[in-house]
Amino acid sequence: MLNIDNYFDANTWSKLKDFAKTHETPFVMINLDSIKKKYQQLTKYFPMAKIYYAIKANPAIEIIRLLHELGSSFDIASIYELEKVLSVGTSPDRLSFGNTIKKAKDIRTFYERGVRLFATDSEEDLRNIAREAPGSKVYVRILTEGGETSDWPLSRKFGCHPEMATELLILAKALGLEPYGISFHVGSQQRDIGVWDSALSKVQFMFQRLAYENIKLKMINLGGGFPAHYLQKTHKVSVYAKEILKFLKDDFEDEDFPEIILEPGRSLVGEAGVIVTEVVLVSRKAHNDFYRWVYTDIGKFSGMIETLDEAIRYPLYTEKTGETEEVIIAGPTCDSMDILYEHNKYALPLDLAQGDRLFWFATGAYTTSYSAIEFNGFPPLKAYYL
Repeated sequence: MLNIDNYFDANTWSKLKDFAKTHETPFVMINLDSIKKKYQQLTKYFPMAKIYYAIKANPAIEIIRLLHELGSSFDIASIYELEKVLSVGTSPDRLSFGNTIKKAKDIRTFYERGVRLFATDSEEDLRNIAREAPGSKVYVRILTEGGETSDWPLSRKFGCHPEMATELLILAKALGLEPYGISFHVGSQQRDIGVWDSALSKVQFMFQRLAYENIKLKMINLGGGFPAHYLQKTHKVSVYAKEILKFLKDDFEDEDFPEIILEPGRSLVGEAGVIVTEVVLVSRKAHNDFYRWVYTDIGKFSGMIETLDEAIRYPLYTEKTGETEEVIIAGPTCDSMDILYEHNKYALPLDLAQGDRLFWFATGAYTTSYSAIEFNGFPPLKAYYL
């Protein structure tokens, strides 16, 4: 049985349920107060760090406005995200163009809007930055080991080998840019805290190596990776902070302690969301089939793409009670891959029927932003910010 207290207090949950009764499924409810509390936790346990919210996790203007008012900076991946953040009054010095894959004309747009902090991981991109954003600060993203222990690995498409990163930072100086720092990402939903230790050891070596080239780096971008509370156990953010700060102090002297950046996405907004869905159909494929198929009015293409390979397992709640059995859960579209959970089965009540509602917890991240437009004619996932 799902412990709702892990996500919301009784009063908040009661208000969310009352709101849900008056709206047609599927939709997601985002509790903004939950995001505020998560942000305050991060600033409490990482007091020296600058928080750059990774907008891709949930780009809602309501969330951007809230975090802007709380003093957050923002990790931006496109000109479209840039326009959103600037629209709430965030100053360009609180922005980072964190995407290493970008058009030269977009670099120019960011520069013209006042942004001076850029990520890179390749020579061609670095030369584009030098040409379109002269004199800017650059940080290079490195590849890290251990990302395979995360639920959603990120260190293959992005980043470069530390030796290449070192060469890029030397080249950055020659091109008139400011070699500012190093970034890495240990993978989204990372439970193995030791992965940060391994990555920081590489970073510390690079800091020393570049010092011999008369380049004093000033910043380490630790990326994201802090987990949301899904079905598997995770440490509290206080535990991550205690260990990561210990790793940092082991590697860097107090007088040379660099600026620290965090780029949380999932850990800030994930637990704030509840997707409300309706059972469309319950069936079996044969009279003697062991498992029922439960079809819901949401699937991979309407917000649940992170169920791909069943990587993210969302906590599921129904108000139906009684005896349960394991089921296969699938979405409503005419696509054979629109199966949410087949290998990791959920136990649902035997009397679950068409029209019953299912509540998917911890769905505030990467649901609205991944929702397709008009696949099989279905509209994007509706979202309400409460």
